[in-house]
Amino acid sequence: MASLPAPGSLRVATFSASLNRASEGQLIRDLSAPDNAQARAVAEIIQRNNPDVILVNEFDFDRAGPGGTSLAADLFRSNYLRVGQNGAAPVDYHYVFIAPSNTGVSSGFDLNNNGVAVTTPGQPGYGDDALGFGDFPGQFGMVIFSRYPIDTSGARTFQNFLWRDMPGARLPDDSGTPQPRDFYSQAELDVFRLSSKSHWDVPINVNGQTVHILASHPTPPTFDGPEDRNGLRNADEIRFFADYIQPGAGSYIYDDQGRRGGLAAGERFVIMGDQNADPLDGDSVAQAIRQLLDNPLVDTSITPSSPGGSQQAALQGGANARHRADPRFDTADFAHGAPGNLRADYVLPSQAGLTPLSGSVFWPLNTDPLFRLVGTFNPALPGGFPSSDHRLVSMDLAITEDTRRDLGSIDFIGQATLATRTQFQGTEIGGLSGITYDQSTNSYIAIADDRSQINPARFYSLNINLSDGRLQQGDVTFTGVTPLTSNGATFPALSLDPEGIALTGRGLYIASEGEATPQRLTDPFVRLFDRSGAQIGALPVDAKFRPSADGTTGIRNNLAFESLTVTPDQGTLYTRRRTRWPATAQSGPGPAARPRGSWNTTSPRAPRGASTSTSPSRSLRPQCRRAVSPRRASSTCSPSTTTARCWRSSARSPSAPETPCGSTGSRPMARRTSPAPARFRPRSRTASLR
Repeated sequence: MASLPAPGSLRVATFSASLNRASEGQLIRDLSAPDNAQARAVAEIIQRNNPDVILVNEFDFDRAGPGGTSLAADLFRSNYLRVGQNGAAPVDYHYVFIAPSNTGVSSGFDLNNNGVAVTTPGQPGYGDDALGFGDFPGQFGMVIFSRYPIDTSGARTFQNFLWRDMPGARLPDDSGTPQPRDFYSQAELDVFRLSSKSHWDVPINVNGQTVHILASHPTPPTFDGPEDRNGLRNADEIRFFADYIQPGAGSYIYDDQGRRGGLAAGERFVIMGDQNADPLDGDSVAQAIRQLLDNPLVDTSITPSSPGGSQQAALQGGANARHRADPRFDTADFAHGAPGNLRADYVLPSQAGLTPLSGSVFWPLNTDPLFRLVGTFNPALPGGFPSSDHRLVSMDLAITEDTRRDLGSIDFIGQATLATRTQFQGTEIGGLSGITYDQSTNSYIAIADDRSQINPARFYSLNINLSDGRLQQGDVTFTGVTPLTSNGATFPALSLDPEGIALTGRGLYIASEGEATPQRLTDPFVRLFDRSGAQIGALPVDAKFRPSADGTTGIRNNLAFESLTVTPDQGTLYTRRRTRWPATAQSGPGPAARPRGSWNTTSPRAPRGASTSTSPSRSLRPQCRRAVSPRRASSTCSPSTTTARCWRSSARSPSAPETPCGSTGSRPMARRTSPAPARFRPRSRTASLR
């Protein structure tokens, strides 16, 4: 099943390998001889996948080697990795990085609030009261093995970063008291660290180019109570690296050496590790892993997959039959009843400087001779599996210099039309105005241009099948509808005019044009909503856009915020007005008065030979552009009501892969029309916008 790395590529991998033991020092004893069956299976999996750099989660930390180095890590290299297992070629990693873990470190407090503070390692309940769950210091730690030199002087660890020091931290609440977020006392928060193990930034020198390995292993979002303390911690542990890679967002971060701030803009990175969070299933806090998957600085154009994940989900049934996510992407074989198999382990490269070439999950079919290395749950085995309940996840990357992407020609690839007044789940679909792409689920979200007159303002979830390179009837499938709410209530009729939508790691930004008529004045807005449709924030809108009663200032009716798109660093939203006329009354003369709904619409210029159309109705005919760049396809989509149209574009690299039209995180179209779009820059990334 395993394949050789692509020539000239960098293969990186993560493997939660269950090389943890029940007592301190036991892993060293197990690895001191070359005959431990489980360690041999783990080593063979690594050998057959042959990564250049691998993060191993669940590897007990020790300082028993020369000069305080890890003896277990050295023994695993010498007795297992450098020895061919069952015919596999040995692998030799000259460079190792390992650092202390919070697991099993005594807190001195009763962190599970059961009335007893257990401070003696190995005693019942000690793990729950430790800074990270573990029966002894360093249990469930992690280690990085590399063929390339590790810049240890430039490495940063964040073991001691306090949870309370993260702005807007999701601190758990004691529902029995009126105070918010008070499950932990102030004294406990003074010592409570965010990382259940640690977070590392480990720079690796790959032929003169630096790649930052961002390693972590957030706590499982279970084994707690109604306060969901582990689920909330898991979400914030994931958020840590989302902030760390975002220019400006990580200014609050400090490392164990006292240095402050996040990763410099434009640096290459790979976020790796067992994140204990699935995009759609399992027990993690909603949106937890999307903080990374939806981050436009992360390249999710390739999702590692396996044939065995789908096969085992079907054979095992149980919770797997109710899962929403594609089992090809599963990386962990968990209990069939709950939570079922999940995607828990990730290799997520940066958009800058790295191009994903391929990715895989080592989970062979049960007919493959190598299936013996992963197996199925067997209670007679230590840990229940021949190697681990997790699967090795790898990705081949090309190191590139891609500060610019050039857009080439655009080809019309088709359209799909919905009948007027099409009904879905008790709502009328007609009037779709904006669409955004969710890479993590390969699906789309479209905003309805309904002023809460036909049904409450809402957005739709849908799938668009472009697998054959065309868009045609039957390729669009609606899967859900979500009403927009503010303070728990849907928007009243005529209180908004939703037009644009953009998906970010913070949520969905939605633009409303507002209204400027003799009957009513409604301010335009750009607001932030979560996936449940609830408003969670808003961007400030300058007074010059607010319509006045005498019509001398503010937006003109239906000439305000028509679309939205977000820059790759998620620092700026762009919106554009509908026509060439001045958008505000104070900007100059506007078009002659005409009845609402009677204007002509203009669309982006199609390539020569492609058909275009305008419509006198309010239903805009949409255009999708797919821009294939030297690294990967990017795209932008304009609004759709009854007809979805797509153009496929080619760039200067004809061999570049394609991704679905509407992909977020892409570079905006290279050609800017005049006048330039208005800009909305979120100010100081306040908690209300997170």
